[in-house]
Amino acid sequence: MGLLDDLHAARRAAGGRTTTGTDGTQPALLFIPDISGFTRFIQESGNSLAPWLVADLLEILIEANTLGMQVSEIQGDAILFYRLGPPPSIQELVTQCRRIFLDFQNYIRLVERDTDSALSVALRSNDLTLKIIVHYGGVSVAQIRDFTKLMGRDLIVVHRLLKNNVTGSEYLLLSDDYLATQKPDEVARSFSWTRLLRGTCTYDYLGRICYHYAHLTPLRLLLDEQMAPGRPGATQNNALKVRRVIMLPSRNVLRIVSNFRLRPRWMAGATKVHYDVTKAGRLGTTYKVDINNGQIDFQAVQHFEDEDHRIEYVEKISHFRLFPNSLLFFFIEPITNHTSLLTLEFRYGHVASPSRLIRFGQLRRMQRFLGESIQRLAALKIGFTA
Repeated sequence: MGLLDDLHAARRAAGGRTTTGTDGTQPALLFIPDISGFTRFIQESGNSLAPWLVADLLEILIEANTLGMQVSEIQGDAILFYRLGPPPSIQELVTQCRRIFLDFQNYIRLVERDTDSALSVALRSNDLTLKIIVHYGGVSVAQIRDFTKLMGRDLIVVHRLLKNNVTGSEYLLLSDDYLATQKPDEVARSFSWTRLLRGTCTYDYLGRICYHYAHLTPLRLLLDEQMAPGRPGATQNNALKVRRVIMLPSRNVLRIVSNFRLRPRWMAGATKVHYDVTKAGRLGTTYKVDINNGQIDFQAVQHFEDEDHRIEYVEKISHFRLFPNSLLFFFIEPITNHTSLLTLEFRYGHVASPSRLIRFGQLRRMQRFLGESIQRLAALKIGFTA
């Protein structure tokens, strides 16, 4: 028994288990966004950038988290989120699902706009979209070294619900166990934009699981309208813009804004930039900027030039807590051979604060940040060689 006791002691030292209920479980919201069409896209795209795009999309899903959920695991095309404690209200949950779907689809549309890209062609022929599974039940939480592992019947239930009888590939599925925590009139009010339908599945060892589901397709009406490359989005609701004439040719302006090394010289509050010099100048390259006592990740995702030599350069911004899943557009229009009109446009899905006063204040700060940045860029003195 000495060896067995030693093994048990080592196991307890390596990991513990946190539980609260009499059955050893804690109540938890279980939330899985799953990318529909993932396997076909990876297999049929034949594009080396496909895994990079899927990684981007998974990051979009994580950034869109507005409910304070934790990530338990990422399994290929799906993310298991969880939140211990009481369930969120149905209105909060539906708002979360709408946000995650719109951020996902808007990024897909952005990549699809590059009609000359093989990745864009692959996207248009393999429709990537989302299904979202929501369940509420009891889980055991085990800490195994540096990993948090969820266990229990309800964890099996939420995974099994990924395989169901719902027709279509973009929908929200809510187990009846979650819906039982909500008032029926509030549920009906939260789904006024679509129909909430009843479904059921029978699974081995679990029995009959009842759920309701709603198709997310009506939300596509809320997606940002596609715009011609090189034109600022005049109809964007969630966008801040500043413009300034730059006394440089448009090509030189592009060289400045896309040069990571120069970012601290014109971006307000930026002090240092970190990036892999062997990958600089490539689309998809990520770099980090130390700014205002914090750090924000940028990623170059698109570059267009139309027949009138108007240029559009786009960067995705990550780890920006108050503006998750935001984008920074640089629209560069030639005025003469030696001057250009630069528009900086910051697009965001939402401001991550429940306070209207804080949201207003952050938007004003961002507007000032853009204004100061473009002013510093216009004053930048750099010598260019032909």
